[in-house]
Amino acid sequence: MQEYEKAVSPEDITRLFVERSNAGDADGVAALYEKDAVLAYPPGSRTVGRDAIRDLWAQVLSGRPHFEPEEPLPTLISGDIALTSTPPRDGAGARAQVVRRQPDGSWLRLLDQPEFVTP
Repeated sequence: MQEYEKAVSPEDITRLFVERSNAGDADGVAALYEKDAVLAYPPGSRTVGRDAIRDLWAQVLSGRPHFEPEEPLPTLISGDIALTSTPPRDGAGARAQVVRRQPDGSWLRLLDQPEFVTP
């Protein structure tokens, strides 16, 4: 796997996600997730594991969508676990991620809920 810039803070992941998605780099997006991460996408389903997440993003990014940076809300950190969130520009309600500090000090997504919508 290619060597990618690591997230040195939980908030870095959002910036790196936007950069890599806009570059069409599904491998780079997947590298932001832990090996057994869970992504709540497509809506109503779950994508489990970095390989499945990479395959999903390869499909999504093939349509060349453009992502705009979203200003993160304050991060909640407890030890090696953090909760990050952003108010989405696309009206999806909210976005939230649980990220974990890795042994090298970088951060990766463990749980990703990109859309909260009112049932």
